[in-house]
Amino acid sequence: MAYLDAASTEPLHPAAREALMTALDSGWADPARLYGTARRAQMLLDQARAEVAEIVGARADEVSFTSSGTQAVHLGVLGTLRGRRRAGRRLVVNAVEHSSVLNAAAVHEHDDGEVETVGVDRSGRADAAAFAEAVSRPGTALACLQTANHEVGTLQPVEEVAAACAAADVPLLVDAAQSAGRLPIPGGWSVLTASAHKWGGPAGVGVLAVRKGTRWRSPYPEDERERRRVPGFENVPAIVAAAAALRARAAEEAAEGPRLSALVDRIRREVPRLVPDVEVIGDPVARLPHIVTFSCLYVEGEALLTELDKAGFAISSGSSCTASTLRPSHVLEAMGVLTHGNVRVSLPRGVSEGDVDRFLAVLPDIVRRIRASLGVH
Repeated sequence: MAYLDAASTEPLHPAAREALMTALDSGWADPARLYGTARRAQMLLDQARAEVAEIVGARADEVSFTSSGTQAVHLGVLGTLRGRRRAGRRLVVNAVEHSSVLNAAAVHEHDDGEVETVGVDRSGRADAAAFAEAVSRPGTALACLQTANHEVGTLQPVEEVAAACAAADVPLLVDAAQSAGRLPIPGGWSVLTASAHKWGGPAGVGVLAVRKGTRWRSPYPEDERERRRVPGFENVPAIVAAAAALRARAAEEAAEGPRLSALVDRIRREVPRLVPDVEVIGDPVARLPHIVTFSCLYVEGEALLTELDKAGFAISSGSSCTASTLRPSHVLEAMGVLTHGNVRVSLPRGVSEGDVDRFLAVLPDIVRRIRASLGVH
């Protein structure tokens, strides 16, 4: 099986596996206690926090660990809105944000808050000028912008939007789930979220960083853990493994990033040449190194993914259009692009050129057979 779904989750990095096994033996105790094994766990937690903080561009005391990237987003969005209630009740989001951001926005709206959604162009890039105008409006408490889109890979104008937010005295939450460990984190953010399993750490570890001076109040009942930001017992071994994977990925990326990007360029170039009626989606240049998305006309995405699975490829779709929902991805809808037969190929570290060769070899016949079954030739 060729695994080509790294945007969903990256296989566990060897550095994470090694760190996890060691920390299971030495970091299992409660880091809040005072005896020797607990102090050892606290030391490992502090070291992991410092390593993650350095890579994301934060201070160690600004970083907390959550149980997932989704929880980090929910805490980041709702906590900042709660902390800034006196500033206003307006939230500005990008139309192609991850569902965790949009779901938190829906909760805010249900709580009588106001949400303004800024659109994107056909490549999936947010309109920086429209963002600047939106955050300048009175009563804006928070703005949210991902570093890069999780479905099509397009990089967002974070630094431009951050400058506009700073001018308007509005904090910016940046969701760095897809780019952390792969690209440098843009500056200017007030709140940052990320997810360890996206960079080869274990699932169940998220990152929430809140800059000093950013007003934030937990939407949960108060808990003494993680600087009173995140309730519950810290999973120290998993956090240690997450930090080890992030450190390793950041060190590898100078070589691995360009290699993956060249393979993506090849897929972007070859798929439209090999398969008729295909639209390659997302910015061809300002993009993540590992994601390429395309849509095939006259093909159901679910059928295409099933046939690719039979052929030995683990691949997902940027579209959630299935028989149960009959609703295409909000990202593709916002971009105004073809949603039928959508395929997102996302390359994990170490993927071979042979896997890409084989994918390009089997794809045309699979698409042809599905189209033929529907009477399309």
